[in-house]
Amino acid sequence: MDTRTRKDVQNKAPEERPMNGARALVASLEAEGVDTIFGYPGGTVLDIYDALYDSKKIKHILVRHEQAAVHAAEGYARTCDKPGVVLVTSGPGSTNTVTGITDAYMDSIPVIVIAGQVSTEAIGTDAFQEADFLGITMPVIKHSYLIKDVKDLVPSIKEAFHIATTGRPGPVVICVPSDIAKAKVKYEGYPEKIKISSYRPTYKGNARQVKQAASLMEKATKPVIIAGGGIVSSGAYSDLKNIAELLQIPVAETLMARGCFPVDHYLHLGQMGMHGMPAPNLAVSRSDLVIAVGTRFSNRVTGDVSRFAQHAKIIHIDIDPAEIGKNVRVDLPIVGDAHEVLSAIFEQLQKSEPQPKTSSWLEQIDEWRKVGVKEPEDDPKIITAEQIFEAINELSAKRDVIFATEVGQHQMWASRFLINKGPRTFITSGGAGTMGFGLPAAEGIQIANPDKLVVCLAGDGSIQMNIQEMATCTEYGLPVKVIIFNNSTLGMVRQFQELFYMKRYVATDLPRIPDYALLAKAYGWTGSMVDDPKKVKGAIEQLFDTEGPALLDIHMSKDELVYPAVKGGNPITKMIGVNDADIENATSEGRR
Repeated sequence: MDTRTRKDVQNKAPEERPMNGARALVASLEAEGVDTIFGYPGGTVLDIYDALYDSKKIKHILVRHEQAAVHAAEGYARTCDKPGVVLVTSGPGSTNTVTGITDAYMDSIPVIVIAGQVSTEAIGTDAFQEADFLGITMPVIKHSYLIKDVKDLVPSIKEAFHIATTGRPGPVVICVPSDIAKAKVKYEGYPEKIKISSYRPTYKGNARQVKQAASLMEKATKPVIIAGGGIVSSGAYSDLKNIAELLQIPVAETLMARGCFPVDHYLHLGQMGMHGMPAPNLAVSRSDLVIAVGTRFSNRVTGDVSRFAQHAKIIHIDIDPAEIGKNVRVDLPIVGDAHEVLSAIFEQLQKSEPQPKTSSWLEQIDEWRKVGVKEPEDDPKIITAEQIFEAINELSAKRDVIFATEVGQHQMWASRFLINKGPRTFITSGGAGTMGFGLPAAEGIQIANPDKLVVCLAGDGSIQMNIQEMATCTEYGLPVKVIIFNNSTLGMVRQFQELFYMKRYVATDLPRIPDYALLAKAYGWTGSMVDDPKKVKGAIEQLFDTEGPALLDIHMSKDELVYPAVKGGNPITKMIGVNDADIENATSEGRR
């Protein structure tokens, strides 16, 4: 019989405690350099939480929902170049993370999710709070572990971090049964090296293909670079800029690549695709060479695949070979890291000292830049998205800001109007389009960047998906700022109903409930509301200057739509909100 009291054990130094799986896990996380864990406790992980009690290196952030834990870990990972770590219990604790894991998988974000599980002998018996978490997450993870022997725990942690952060980054799940966490183990230190024979990502591009790519780029007269999220993951910003400037190639971006190329650069085209502007959409569609780097060619980028870049040869550079040729035909595939491949291509190009052949092409693109986009009718009583972003851009110009977004119309307005301040300063949910992403992501961003202004741009629908995280921000003193684009509707869905369903609005209108300013105060935030266009700039300035977490509820019209827009299944040249005659005129001018 163990006669020790809790105080006896608590007073012992950590190194004098009996080493069990839970303590070995925490020691491994410390050795890995983990300083923050986003989590929510429960029965099967109490031994792990007990071990965290003694850690002087790891801070645990108690979120208010497990989905939020993963989004917070994503925001943390995307702005500090370290993997995010999540700790949750079994059953509903783990299944609540699935949406966040899916989001991280779609956007290639390195996240480690450590989930408790019922004891090994109870697995498969439908025990209390048991769920087949590995089976549930199998389609949306990079790899997973179910620890059945405590001796495998530490090596598995080392492997998990290696797999999550190398190659194409992504989420990895580790399931730790409760008896494994309790089991005694001899901790012999954290492994320094790792060797997984079946996992060998390719970083350097094939030399022959690199030469071919350089040759195609030199000869092209109407080339376009499509920069994807892989540019950000690999840090290939200077490589991209070097090639673009050397050969005078314009650069279009996907949503996940926003900020990877200077927004004020004359070769910058902006975002392409479903809500892309005319210049990048037309340039890609009428180019003779598309150089796609670190992009999956999702349907939001390509539109009708059969009519995507029909007259162009396509070079596709990606570290994930499964993505090359998956969605579009590819003339020259190059498997490798964006930085490694682009730097090799640039080196190859320098050898021949090429002369750019794109002067006429750039003149044509300048004409396409002038093509107008439909704007809301001018009403001095109504606040517009452009007006809000004009104020945000002006007031954030001299501040060190990172923006996070929820998902919806405000997200696309932000992509169009927000002046990006560089890579890793515009954090959004791309592939999964997860409502509820923004606020918890902002808290993770703020923890990783305590000295920066973190602003969450939200819709009145999406903010309510994880609004309980306002409590987390208050508890940990996270001075996150939230701007709600409150148009009293599920704006993007209602826009589809207006444009494609004959204005048959069903289940999209939202009453202005709750009163967000009052709710903010209930959570310990500073809250305010503005509905006068003349007061928008002042309200945003006051928000940015407020100490601690603060929220601004901006009342807008539900009738303002996001333009341009491309109906699903149409080519990206068929843009709603853009006059076809203007495109034709601009194209004629460009030919002269």
